[in-house]
Amino acid sequence: MSAQERTLLTTQRDCPGRLVPVGDPVTIPAHTFVTLTQSLGGNYTVIHNGNMIRVDGTDADALGLTAQKLEFEPHDDGQIHEQQVWDALRTVYDPEVPVDLVNLGLIYAVELDQNAARVSIRMTLTAPGCGMGPVLVGDVKYRVEQVPNVREVEVELVFDPPWSRDMMSEEAQLETGMFY
Repeated sequence: MSAQERTLLTTQRDCPGRLVPVGDPVTIPAHTFVTLTQSLGGNYTVIHNGNMIRVDGTDADALGLTAQKLEFEPHDDGQIHEQQVWDALRTVYDPEVPVDLVNLGLIYAVELDQNAARVSIRMTLTAPGCGMGPVLVGDVKYRVEQVPNVREVEVELVFDPPWSRDMMSEEAQLETGMFY
């Protein structure tokens, strides 16, 4: 969503959110005007009183929107399909940058343990002190848990190697204007 596509909304009820980038919980009161700046992956970023706030998709109704449901085609083989895990990860977006975590280069590794029905993920953040880290880790767990046959998701947050814009896909670099 570009600056030209920003939308003014009125909250329908008290709306919980997280301040970006610190991650502190906040509540936007009911019947308050907010500016929607990003609507990607089923979550929302709004501006309220000059602050950027991330609103979880489970609270889409508070913004007068319909929640997006993540669905995958089940497989009869009882196995976790790695492509579906990557597809789930591509639905998690940075609340400040309109790019998913995979294309940002934040997902370092995905490992499947078919016997335990577990997915282990190594990921990083764009900045080690990012207060949104726990929120993004929670999003990753929640989304990957929607993949058929997944019973457990482990996310390890690592900072070595440190993230740099060179880890972004070319598409993400173009989208954000970071392609040099």
